[in-house]
Amino acid sequence: MNNLHELVRELRQPSQSKIVLLVADGLGGLPLEPGGKTELETANTPHLDQCAREGVCGLSIPVLPGITPGSGPGHLGLFGFDPLEHRIGRGILEALGIGIEVGPNSVAARGNFCTVDRNGLITDRRAGRPTTERCAEMCQLLQQIRVPGVEILVEPVREHRLVVVFTGENLGDAVNDTDPQQTGVKPLPAKGEDEASQRTANAVNAFVEQAARILHDHAPTNMVTLRGLSRYPKIDTLQEVYGLRAVAIAVYPMYKGLARLVGMDIADAGSTLQDQMHTLERLWDRYDFFFIHFKYTDSTGEDGNFDAKVEMIEKLDAVIPTIRALKPDVLIVTGDHSTPSKLRSHSWHPVPTLLLASSCRTDAVEEFGERACLSGGLGQFEAKHLMTLAMAHAGRLGKFGA
Repeated sequence: MNNLHELVRELRQPSQSKIVLLVADGLGGLPLEPGGKTELETANTPHLDQCAREGVCGLSIPVLPGITPGSGPGHLGLFGFDPLEHRIGRGILEALGIGIEVGPNSVAARGNFCTVDRNGLITDRRAGRPTTERCAEMCQLLQQIRVPGVEILVEPVREHRLVVVFTGENLGDAVNDTDPQQTGVKPLPAKGEDEASQRTANAVNAFVEQAARILHDHAPTNMVTLRGLSRYPKIDTLQEVYGLRAVAIAVYPMYKGLARLVGMDIADAGSTLQDQMHTLERLWDRYDFFFIHFKYTDSTGEDGNFDAKVEMIEKLDAVIPTIRALKPDVLIVTGDHSTPSKLRSHSWHPVPTLLLASSCRTDAVEEFGERACLSGGLGQFEAKHLMTLAMAHAGRLGKFGA
């Protein structure tokens, strides 16, 4: 992948063209019954269908065939970075997303408030999705935790999510998640893969043990799990590799963190999709590349709510005319991974992708959906190649060789 980045640096050329990457988180789905329609195929999406007819479609593979990605790897691929080369934990992304400075002696973890029963078994991994205000109250309680030799910072993110940063000498980040990713079992103990990481694991276990006592009488937010422990990585920026002035128009902190990691500016995008569209219009003349993130196609899939995911896709479709009115040179609509309602989780299935530009070689796809995209002109491709396709269609890549 480094060779590809070097090639892009060599071939890139200046242009006034503009690229919009619209990411519907967890876009791909599955039919509830064999032979049925997916959420995307069920949704009424006249504007996306029109884009599919005018552009070119395909299915993107976030990491490799059969590999189920987290949101971090899924987005890094879309930004043109090989997720296998850049393994970045969710903790650092969540911390960056809420503006926490993570230094060289720190390890960040993404936390979930969860619900446990009297036996300590998890009954709800997300504590019923509490309000952000409730999350802040619980984080304030956890700020009293003390672990010898380690400084601990606890900050709320949104709903059930929080960030915990451990700072101390010789802390490693090769530590497993304490979230077992299922209900009916206890949170997992943290274990380190090496001496430095075991020091971190010891701090994690001490933190969780004290959190359990403090939160005991605060159901449904009566326990916490930690995942994605990570340190700040070294990674090039979109400006350095692609020569793009890029901005992220995202609501959820983690996706702001991902964008900040690769050098994007972070816009104040409000809290609704309509706010995001107003932000896009306001910033249109200042940037070359616009990353717009829509979360609710993922969260409804994780909740197993097929109809709600259909509704969210239809809401996304409704803002397509606003984006097209700005006349972007390249418009890409895709997801970072699939989140089928049927599975209630991320999955390995390739993600519907459309690319609309005046230089498109159109295909026979008439509507934007999984089965239609399977026959599209982009074929099935690794998501890390989407950025070079965007750059080429935007007139930002010169010829390779004589």
